Amino acid sequence: MASLRAPVGRIQAVAAAFLAVAMAATVGGALGFEHLGGFLPCKLCLEQRTPYYIGAPLMILALLSHGLKWPGWLTRGLLLIGALLMTYGLALAIFHSGVEWKFWAGPTDCSAATMSITTDAGSLLSDLNAVRPAACDTAAGRFLGLSFAGWNAVASLILLIVGFYAAFARPDKKA
Repeated sequence: MASLRAPVGRIQAVAAAFLAVAMAATVGGALGFEHLGGFLPCKLCLEQRTPYYIGAPLMILALLSHGLKWPGWLTRGLLLIGALLMTYGLALAIFHSGVEWKFWAGPTDCSAATMSITTDAGSLLSDLNAVRPAACDTAAGRFLGLSFAGWNAVASLILLIVGFYAAFARPDKKA
């Protein structure tokens, strides 16, 4: 296992590129389900996006750091931050999944922070009555037994493993 001060190589560059694309695709998928699929996110759903919003640009910066031959500790440090963000994302996803499975209670104020309502003042009240924010303790749907939060836990776990591996991998011969 290498330290964060070790030189970087191809492993770090490939991992940074993979993480940037994977993080952007994951949060992009969530946005697609919301805006194209009509799945209103709950408060916890929205919180789970934060590590991706921060992580994807950081992984682009890690790739840039490698490409511009900045210090290896910077590239490895950015990869480590990405891995830690995904660790936080995993914890949020597990917590949200547990709330959905009724293993523990969720936040008392858990409802969608954004709702699609009209800007037409005449129908505003009827729209407010018709739109029901998503509740954190109800999964919008399940695929192969997992909710969106469950799949986010899987994605976060994979991404954190890649991030930690790349941050501490021995330098390869090719830069």
